[in-house]
Parts: sequence; structure tokens; C-alpha cells
Amino acid sequence: MADPSTLALAGTPYGEFLAEQEEIQRLKWLVSEREGHDIGFEVALNEWAQNHRAKWRRMRNQLQRQPV
Repeated sequence: MADPSTLALAGTPYGEFLAEQEEIQRLKWLVSEREGHDIGFEVALNEWAQNHRAKWRRMRNQLQRQPV
């Protein structure tokens, strides 16, 4: 869930950076739990960029284009 203090940043470049960083941290936690050890941020970042970022970005762009 988004931190209420960052809701004002939604749609800004920095807000997008924070949202993506949150997803990378979530992936890091999930994979680390599955593997039984901390995989580290760099490994999570690489996996995120190679396997998840494009789909996440497309979904996020579609949601932002929907009228409120």
C-alpha cells in the first residue's frame, strides 16, 4: 500500500522512482524468503529490470490514463 506522505508525489518522476523502488524491495523480500537468505538489492534490481519492470510499467501507465 502506498505511503500517504507519497501520494502527493504520484505521477511525478520522483513519485514513480519511489513506487518502483518499493516494488524492487518487495521482490527482494519475496525472493530472499524463498531462497532462505538475503539476495541483496543489486540482485533484486537486476531481476526486476529483466523480468518485471516492463509489465509493471505498462500496467501503471494504463491505470494512470483512466479517468477518475
